[in-house]
Amino acid sequence: MKFSENWLRELVDIPVGRNELVQRLTMSGLEVEDVDVLGANLDGVIVGEIVAAEKHPDADKLRVCTVEAGLAEPLQIVCGAPNARVGLKAPLATVGTRVGNITIKTAKLRGVESNGMLCSGRELGFDSDADGLFELAADAPVGKALAETLGLPDAAIELGLTPNRADCLGMNGLAREIAAEFGVPARPLAVAAQPARIDESIKILLQSPLDCPRYCGRIVRGVDAKAASPQWLKDRLRRSGIRPISVVVDITAYVMIESGQPMHAFDAATLNASVVVRRASKGETLKLLDERTVELDENFLVIADQVKAIALAGIMGGHETRVTDATLDIFLEAAHFTPACISGRARRLGMHTDASHRFERGVDAQLPRQAIERATALLLEIAGGSPGPVLEESSSEHLPVRKKIGLRRERLSRILGIDVADSEVGRILESLGMEVALTEQGWTAVPPSARFDLAIEEDLIEEVARIHGYEKIPTQAPRGEITPAAIPEDKVTLSVVREQLASRGYVEAINFAFVDAGLLQAWGMDDEAVSLQNPLSAELAVMRTSLLPGLVTALDRNRKRQQLRVRLFEAGRSYHAGKDAPTEIERIAGVAIGEAFQEQWSEPRRKLDFYDIKGDVESLFHLVGVDAAAFQFRAGGPASLHPGRSATIWRNESPVGFIGALDPRLQKKLDLDDDVYVFELQLDGFARRGVPLARPLSRFPSLRRDIAVVISDSVPFAEIEASVRAALADRLVDLVLFDQYAGANLGNGDRSLAMGLILQDRSRTLTDQDADQCVDLAVSALATGYNAKLRG
Repeated sequence: MKFSENWLRELVDIPVGRNELVQRLTMSGLEVEDVDVLGANLDGVIVGEIVAAEKHPDADKLRVCTVEAGLAEPLQIVCGAPNARVGLKAPLATVGTRVGNITIKTAKLRGVESNGMLCSGRELGFDSDADGLFELAADAPVGKALAETLGLPDAAIELGLTPNRADCLGMNGLAREIAAEFGVPARPLAVAAQPARIDESIKILLQSPLDCPRYCGRIVRGVDAKAASPQWLKDRLRRSGIRPISVVVDITAYVMIESGQPMHAFDAATLNASVVVRRASKGETLKLLDERTVELDENFLVIADQVKAIALAGIMGGHETRVTDATLDIFLEAAHFTPACISGRARRLGMHTDASHRFERGVDAQLPRQAIERATALLLEIAGGSPGPVLEESSSEHLPVRKKIGLRRERLSRILGIDVADSEVGRILESLGMEVALTEQGWTAVPPSARFDLAIEEDLIEEVARIHGYEKIPTQAPRGEITPAAIPEDKVTLSVVREQLASRGYVEAINFAFVDAGLLQAWGMDDEAVSLQNPLSAELAVMRTSLLPGLVTALDRNRKRQQLRVRLFEAGRSYHAGKDAPTEIERIAGVAIGEAFQEQWSEPRRKLDFYDIKGDVESLFHLVGVDAAAFQFRAGGPASLHPGRSATIWRNESPVGFIGALDPRLQKKLDLDDDVYVFELQLDGFARRGVPLARPLSRFPSLRRDIAVVISDSVPFAEIEASVRAALADRLVDLVLFDQYAGANLGNGDRSLAMGLILQDRSRTLTDQDADQCVDLAVSALATGYNAKLRG
């Protein structure tokens, strides 16, 4: 909400200066985001009128203007503005005046003397969008100080209103808030009813009363659409951030800023028989005022006649029924649309309008008739015309109902920590437009129709705190004992996992939990995707089913910024559609690309491979503190991974994640220029651990026996290790694979694995016979299970 400070001071007597006003607004919850001081230094700038304009003899883009300035003689001024013309009244900076950083002097431009400067609004600091000379009203007095003519100096103050304070999106509501803040009376403009001069009406049909419980309209005939908007109206619009367009459009915009009620004007000649408020049909199209044609569905509310849709309700009018300079008769519209039927609709079309901004937050249902009367009065005053009667169609059962709210004196004191006098509480509530009554325990209040945000007792307490002053509430540190949450011993904490990955050279990333639906489809992970009903954008329309698509996207962004070796990880949740509600799974994922090591002199350069990232994942398993055989890497993984360089990770007999290189087809689709290795684990699946138990170290020495077995290369080493550990039980302390050989002498499909068996007993020293027995047990288990043979 942007507004003129001078306009606000006309509506309420503010007993403080600008700085204090800004401070009080912010402290009461209406945060001031910007203050733009306008026309602070306009001494020497007056109203000038161009009475003659001739082409400069030596410059095509310059004109030599004769300007009447109320002085003894007209001034000759050289001007390059495209809109410099005879009859135009514009700001004139006389010789000696300082404009910005320039002091105006008599000068010669291309050999022609110039005695002053005709100015644009940008040069004078009150119209940043100016293009050419600032055009003043035709009745502006020549020679009068510009500041006095335009009501300057002023300030355009911009508020960052929270969505619950839609009542302050109009000057009248803002004035009521300021009056309550300073304890002074507001002077709201009295809106008199404009009597009908002609008996002209049009039928209004509410086919969707739940979405639009009140619709008001009025026909005004004989309007001069070419009439110029008065200077004061254009100035107030500009200072409110709205560009003046034409008299009818300016009036509807002005009434919206003044009252908070959006309006629209149709060319009455383009309407067919009646006005209908209905839901759009699927596939129905409408050309809007911005000349875009949009396709609608049943979620949109439209204003229509008997033939077609003519406006997008609460958002923007239609192009075919717009008011032009040729318009003679208009139909004014002011309606109450419920927030639910407007919210998100403009965003779906990539739009945001002043009307939709207000209707999404809620507009006072009592305003439409007042807005029609106010707009009619301004229209008759500025552009003439003959109004018909105000037409209204409403559905009382669907209109908002004001409910009584109780406020207990004891509850107010307990929440605020201070006692506020009863008289002060009553004054605050009444000054905010509430109907207040005393009760034995405190008060009851009926909020004004504009305050949709007041519904429960805590809302009234907040209002008392705001207006009484947050600074008057003492600051006290909370007291009491805070019991820290116990850290479970049976689970590795996420902070430990993060530290481990960081120690392995990974950098933590944080991505959005919602992603592009097309990205999930490319990964083949869209089966259980949860779609958002009201996404921030089309690219963030579904919840992620895996952390990897977002991580790989972040990796790609880093690669394109000359980061050749990238290691990223993320801890977060994935979301999956369920029968009753989506399910959430805690995951940890990592991605890596580039060289295996940072460039250095002691290590040869080589590309990252599967076993590098496998080592990173196994380092996480060591945190759990269970037998290494509890985790197995079984060949194969999801379709997004390379079929020959991927594995599913199992813990005992449950899958807990996967690891591998991206499938080359997916890598090409994502435009990645090198092999990308990834892993993803379910946090609950791998992070569970037994409670650590202390046990004494064996006092007896260990033995080592090396064996080499010939076995099919289709048998994973994880199965071989599990078989040996099962055969030797507690006597096997460790199993080391130190060599692998494959050759023609072994036969096709076979390989030789050389393993070291580290043997130890807790109760005695093992003998050579014990060691030989362990070797026989290991070889026998492998021969029985996998047809292995002892080599040599």
